[in-house]
Order: sequence, then structure tokens, then C-alpha cells
Amino acid sequence: MPANESVKKALSLIEGDKSKVLGLKVGSTTVAEPGQYIAKADAQSAPELSFPGASPSATYLVIGLDIDAPFPSFDVLGPILHWIQPGLKADSDSGTLKETEPFVADYIGPAPPPPSSPHRYIFFLYEQPAGFEGSRYAPKDGAKLGVWSRMRASLDDLEKEYKLGPVLAVNYFTSN
Repeated sequence: MPANESVKKALSLIEGDKSKVLGLKVGSTTVAEPGQYIAKADAQSAPELSFPGASPSATYLVIGLDIDAPFPSFDVLGPILHWIQPGLKADSDSGTLKETEPFVADYIGPAPPPPSSPHRYIFFLYEQPAGFEGSRYAPKDGAKLGVWSRMRASLDDLEKEYKLGPVLAVNYFTSN
């Protein structure tokens, strides 16, 4: 498994600072507390994101990972990349983030293998670097990203490759 020091660092952000908790609405459920359980059937569509601290003039990017794949006690194939969405713009009143660009990696919902315990699906919000071109990293013609390309995802490596700054907000739900 990749070291993913960035995952540990980002999760520590929300331990003591509620202003760093990314608003996350999964299906019809708003994640009130990081780690809240959501049934996998209810999490098959991309979550709605919000960040009250977002600037309407900035553009954001979110990365979603399952850090417990395929099993929390046997994570040799993980983390699994679940989503990369650039081009998020904030509504000035609500802070809701809306997509204005195509995905880099399409959203896939939870699918832990039976009889796995719940996995953590974590979403990391960054300010998108000026000049970032998602099409450079995305599959050709908006194709969906294959499963093998999603395995052993390294947040550390993605941050370096995309030239991302610090994580602005993070949140996660659990599901199995």
C-alpha cells in the first residue's frame, strides 16, 4: 500500500477543527459527523459537496478514496480511487460546490467485498491550481476509468503530480 502521509495529515485536520469538515451529502443523507455510516445502495451517485469557507472566485478540485480496500486488515490493493472532480465552483450563498468541468476519474460508489467490515470513503478538497487541465489526466473522450487504474492510489503522488496545495477540507463516510 502507498504510504499516503497526506491521508493521515488531512484526517488530523478535522479532529480538532470543525471549519475544515467538508460538507458531504450522500444520496438523501447529510453526513453530520465524519465516519457516519451510509448504506452502499444509497451512495452510488456522486456526493453533493459544500464548503462554507469557499471563495466564489476560486476553483476547487476533490479527490475521493477508499482507504480500506479490499479489506481493512488486508489493504494490499488499496487505496482505491473513487473520484477526481476538478472545476468545482462555490455558490456564494450556500457554499455548495458545482461541477463546471469534466471529471478526471468518474465517481464510483462503495462496493466492499463481502464479508468486509465498513470501509472509509474519504473526500479531500483542494484549491485547483491555476492552469490545471483535467483533460491531460483523464481517460480519452470522457471514458470511465478502469478498475486497475484505480488500485493502489497514492494521494501523496496525486498532490505532487497535480501541484496541489494543502487540503482545505475533508470528510468521510463509512459503508459496506
